[in-house]
Amino acid sequence: MTDKRLSFKEMCAEFDVTPRTLRYYEYIELLTPEKEGRSRFYGAKELARMTLILRGRRFGFSLEDIRQWLMIYEHEGTEAQMREWISLADRQMIELAEQKKQLEETMTELSALREETAKTLG
Repeated sequence: MTDKRLSFKEMCAEFDVTPRTLRYYEYIELLTPEKEGRSRFYGAKELARMTLILRGRRFGFSLEDIRQWLMIYEHEGTEAQMREWISLADRQMIELAEQKKQLEETMTELSALREETAKTLG
């Protein structure tokens, strides 16, 4: 990996997150930056973790699911983490499919009601 280190402000800018979000991720131990006095610095490991955190959020995973998944790597290694990822992804795909079905039903109902209302207006 690279020796690149980002300051707190640079980390927020790099990942387009608020300082509050970054501090919260540290608070719940998703990230553990190096501390030098009052300054925080994020190395390659933290950059990779942040990428995975944001990807997980985009896919709809809870922060707790992400935290547990990241801990697997620390304690059991890459293969165990990949196996858990498959399990998490399978569960999330089912959840997203259900959300998609509900959204499509809502859109169909809204469209029908809109058409009915438009016909009433003439």
